[in-house]
Amino acid sequence: MTLSHEAALQSASILTDALPYIQQLSGQTIVIKYGGNAMENDALKRSFARDIVLMKTLGINPVIVHGGGPQIGARLQQLSIDTQFIHGMRVTDQPTMDVVEMVLTGQVNGEIVNLINCYNGNAVGLSGKDAHTIIAQKLTTHLVPDGSTETVDLGFVGEVAEIRTDLIDLLLATDFIPVIAPIGVDPQGNTYNINADLVAGKVAEVLQANQLLLLTNTPGLLNKEGQLISELNTTETDQLIADGTISGGMIPKIKCAISAVNHGVKSAHIVDGRVTSAVLLELFAKANVGTLIKA
Repeated sequence: MTLSHEAALQSASILTDALPYIQQLSGQTIVIKYGGNAMENDALKRSFARDIVLMKTLGINPVIVHGGGPQIGARLQQLSIDTQFIHGMRVTDQPTMDVVEMVLTGQVNGEIVNLINCYNGNAVGLSGKDAHTIIAQKLTTHLVPDGSTETVDLGFVGEVAEIRTDLIDLLLATDFIPVIAPIGVDPQGNTYNINADLVAGKVAEVLQANQLLLLTNTPGLLNKEGQLISELNTTETDQLIADGTISGGMIPKIKCAISAVNHGVKSAHIVDGRVTSAVLLELFAKANVGTLIKA
């Protein structure tokens, strides 16, 4: 296809505008939590895969951590396994955990890897059980909507005790794209499902990633008037939690981002995953498709 002169000039202008960001990010590691609508819409899935391959082509090292809640829910329903939630967290007994692991490591992880590779990427799927990448411990306390914590028993729901990067480092050093399912294992061999946001944040911390991107189903962090907050620091986020602006399911996501930037990650981004090429727009165009959080 031959572009018109005007279209060619526009394409050249876009590339020129992106050049400073490309130069800044070349050689850097960026951890992306992939989930929500971006994983359920075919056009968005293809867009995400192309974005990841382009990042790698430009010399950036993407590391993907994915969720899969809707897919897990659908499979449990097919198998007539009842699901109970406490404050949005799935109570996970052994039969449920078996389904969770099957869906995350088999179905969802494989689909993401295959789609990236269809665009000539070199993605490799792994779960946290591979090479003991994610050492888990049973989750015993949970954030409730007002930001406080309570003791809870959710079965095989865990939290990150340790991230071991040997396998991730090996993949990055050999130009592969790691795609990680948030399944962890404890020293006794018990398998746990872990919130993908939390895994992505901890992976970003231990890799000392340049950026952490958390794809969501919202425009980003909104103020009480429903307007997008384009940028804030960790002190301001604490104030917004205290006054109730940040509440519910956004609290653990924000706390994950805060922890990351407080432990060496340059910046964290709450990104609207419903936007086509949201990752590229956030990295190279600064197009306000989310909220930027800095220390």
